[in-house]
Amino acid sequence: MTKPLILVTNDDGIASPGLAAAAAALDPLGELLIAAPASQQTSMGRSRTRVFNLDGAIRPHSVSYQGQAWDGFSVSATPALTVEHAIQELARRPIDLVVSGINYGENIGTCITVSGTIGAAMEAAERGLKAIAVSLETDAARWFEHDQSVDFGTAMHFVRLFAVRALENKWPLDVDVLKVEIPISATPKSGWMVTRQDKISYYTPTLAKRENIFADPSNLEHLVAKGQYSQTDTDAYAMAKGLVSVTPLSLDHTSRVELAEIQKLIG
Repeated sequence: MTKPLILVTNDDGIASPGLAAAAAALDPLGELLIAAPASQQTSMGRSRTRVFNLDGAIRPHSVSYQGQAWDGFSVSATPALTVEHAIQELARRPIDLVVSGINYGENIGTCITVSGTIGAAMEAAERGLKAIAVSLETDAARWFEHDQSVDFGTAMHFVRLFAVRALENKWPLDVDVLKVEIPISATPKSGWMVTRQDKISYYTPTLAKRENIFADPSNLEHLVAKGQYSQTDTDAYAMAKGLVSVTPLSLDHTSRVELAEIQKLIG
């Protein structure tokens, strides 16, 4: 039988060790198509823009991890558009599964629409593909750097675990993406729980004060709500308790309010 075709992508760029670790975890499960942005694209969400000199150029790029190596492709594009290039131009047969990650830094709470990791998975889901977005908790200093000291071993274990489940089973209606968050303290023996997206601002953007807002450059930082959560069934709760979080996401962002109530409200 033909092996499943698995697209491996990310938002940290083709040179990210997290991408290579994901490839190593998925290699036993099927044929890999590795396509990732040529440069760092963190926080690009589902942007399909062509600005910043992103011209869609595709170049071969070898990806290696602990003695293993794969032929991959760097794409001069956002994470979402990289997925489109992979689907429309690089894949020689239908893709069975898309895995986005392993991302440097967790994607928790209301930040998920900002995340390029999740944006890539959402783009795949819109094309009718099963997609998993995987992120590993790290400190802020590692968000934008390809730190070789980060241990992806536990994350690889869970990438393979949930990829196997995705390949073996049909997903329920309205599940388009599985968002997997792995605590920095987790081990392969750690527990995991299915969660909701917490409605907290996990990453709150904060602009440093400047004397002249019209002339001085701005400095953006993020306040991180590590350990905080609003409910005990959410991704933020799982992370706070050292559990791997698995959140089913839907492309349908419609509020869960009764539509008749809104109709009455606006007349």
